[in-house]
Amino acid sequence: MVKFVLDILRGIVIGVANIIPGVSGGTMMVSMGIYDDIISSINNLFKNFKKSLLTLLPYGIGMVAGIVGFAFAIEWLFGKFPIPTALLFIGLIFGGIPMLWKRVKGKVDAGAVILFILFFALIIGLEILGQRAGIERELSLTPVGIIIALTVGCIAAATMIIPGVSGSMVMMILGYYNSIIGTLTGAITALKETDFKNFFLLLGALIPFIIGVFVGLFGVAKLIRYLLDKHESKTYAAILGLIAASPYPVYVHSGAGSISAAAVIFGILTFAVGFVAALKLGKE
Repeated sequence: MVKFVLDILRGIVIGVANIIPGVSGGTMMVSMGIYDDIISSINNLFKNFKKSLLTLLPYGIGMVAGIVGFAFAIEWLFGKFPIPTALLFIGLIFGGIPMLWKRVKGKVDAGAVILFILFFALIIGLEILGQRAGIERELSLTPVGIIIALTVGCIAAATMIIPGVSGSMVMMILGYYNSIIGTLTGAITALKETDFKNFFLLLGALIPFIIGVFVGLFGVAKLIRYLLDKHESKTYAAILGLIAASPYPVYVHSGAGSISAAAVIFGILTFAVGFVAALKLGKE
C-alpha cells in the first residue's frame, strides 16, 4: 500500500512536469528511478497484462491528478515565485543524476562522450527553436488534418517518455500546443454545460491525436527498450546529455526577471527540497 501511494506521488510529479514547457516528464521518471519499469510495463502490456497494468495504474492516477489538479497552481507559482519554482524542478532533475551516472560509470568511451554532447546540444537547439516559433495551427477533421493530428500525437507520445525532451515545448515548436490544450478544455467545458453536440465535435477533433499518442507511446517504448538492452551505457550517456541540458529550458520558461536576494535564498531551499525528494523517490 505504501508503494502504491508513493507511485501515485511519482505520477503526480511526472504529470506536472509534462504540462510545463521546458520540463521533461521522462527526466522525472529517470530521476525517480522508475524509467525502466515504466518502459518495460508499456512494452509488456499485452504479453503480461495484469502485472503491467498494476505497475502503470498508480503512475497513471498520479499523472492525471498532476495534470488536472496542479495546472493552475503551477502557473501561479511560476508567476509569483519564478526562481524558487524553477530551482525546485532543477533540484528534482539533478537529484536523479547520481543514480543515472551509475549506469555509465566505468563505461565511458569516445562514443558515449559524443552522444552526451550531441544530445546536450539537441535540447539547447530545441529551446532556441521554441523561442523563435510563433505560428499557431489548428486541429481539423480534413483528411490532411487527420494525418497531421496522428503524426503530432506520435511525436507528443515520444516526447513524453524521452528524458530531457519537453513534450509541451515540442508541441509549441510545432504550433499545436495551444490548439490541443484549447480543444481539450473546450470539450471538458462543453461536457459540464451538457452541450453534447459541441462536446462530440471537439472530441472528434482530438481522437486522431489520441490514437497517434498510443501508437507513438508503444513504438518509442519498444525502441528505447531495445537501445537499453543492446547499448545500455551509450543510451544512458545520451539520456544524461538530455538531462544535463534540461535546467536551461526550465529556467528560460520560468519567466524570471530581476533576481532578489530573498528569491535566491528561497530558491536554494527549494532546490535542496527537489534534490532530496528525487533521491528519496528514486530509491528502489
